[in-house]
Amino acid sequence: MSQQTIKIAKKVISTEINGLKTLLKKIDKNFVKSINLLKSNKGKIILTGVGKSGIIAKKVAATLSSTGSPSQFIHSTDASHGDLGMINKNDIVIAFTFSGKTMELNDIFIYLKEMNIPLIIITAKSNKKLKKISSVCLEVSNLKEACPLNLAPTTSTTVMLALGDAIAITLMTNKRFTKKNFYSYHPGGQLGKKLLLVKNIMHFGNKLPLIKSNIPMTKALIEMTKKRFGCLGVISKTKRLVGIITDGDLRRHMKNGILEKNTSYIMTKNPKTVTEDISGIEALKIMEKNKITQVFVTKNNKPIGILHIHDCIELD
Repeated sequence: MSQQTIKIAKKVISTEINGLKTLLKKIDKNFVKSINLLKSNKGKIILTGVGKSGIIAKKVAATLSSTGSPSQFIHSTDASHGDLGMINKNDIVIAFTFSGKTMELNDIFIYLKEMNIPLIIITAKSNKKLKKISSVCLEVSNLKEACPLNLAPTTSTTVMLALGDAIAITLMTNKRFTKKNFYSYHPGGQLGKKLLLVKNIMHFGNKLPLIKSNIPMTKALIEMTKKRFGCLGVISKTKRLVGIITDGDLRRHMKNGILEKNTSYIMTKNPKTVTEDISGIEALKIMEKNKITQVFVTKNNKPIGILHIHDCIELD
């Protein structure tokens, strides 16, 4: 029984992989045309569909919105009962229909034609009518469903989802969408934590362990113990960061009459720093690469914050 179960599961996955291979061969000039239409769009991207195709359309709308292309899902049936008013002349519509004969889409198609709103149709079974009413028709035919009855949408929905993702990521890449942009759309949850910027997690203000150059180490040690970061940033008269004193520096100078020295003598010059607009994960990688446990955040060479490695580890 267990072997038979595994066999069925592998057959489903294999069938859907073959469907994706078929899709790969269909990425052509029509796909490029659809991307160009979407890039030039000045309004929203409206996605619609019915049944399983509608579920795929809703997911693709979410992916587009989170990757820099404002989108909205409208159920085809609801469109016929007032939701057509959500579509304006600056929008563009992507309709998902596996059969190409979904009656619930007719009202939307007629409305788009009257308003001269661009329409991209994604279907597994194109026909003359769809090609005539659409600006672009992306057809993925000759798909075998993973369902043994060849009835339940399985391979077809996988292929539609992959094609939607291809559209979203192509637009994202063309728009040069960055991690910083991505964070602004995903401030919550574990994903948001991974994309937190240094400025969101750094310590600043009175918490900064700073001391001027040429200050006796007797005073420096008191300040270092007080701030509890295991280091001191040494600043010049113009408040620029000129050095850092760490636990390691203290150990190296322990036998050299350290209490009789000043901060300029003990400090390590030109310490590693980061800027406030990189992610906490990037700052962590910098600390790990340089084998340090804290790093100052600077702006125009002036310290504005500090990060300890523990601030970043929980983000990874």
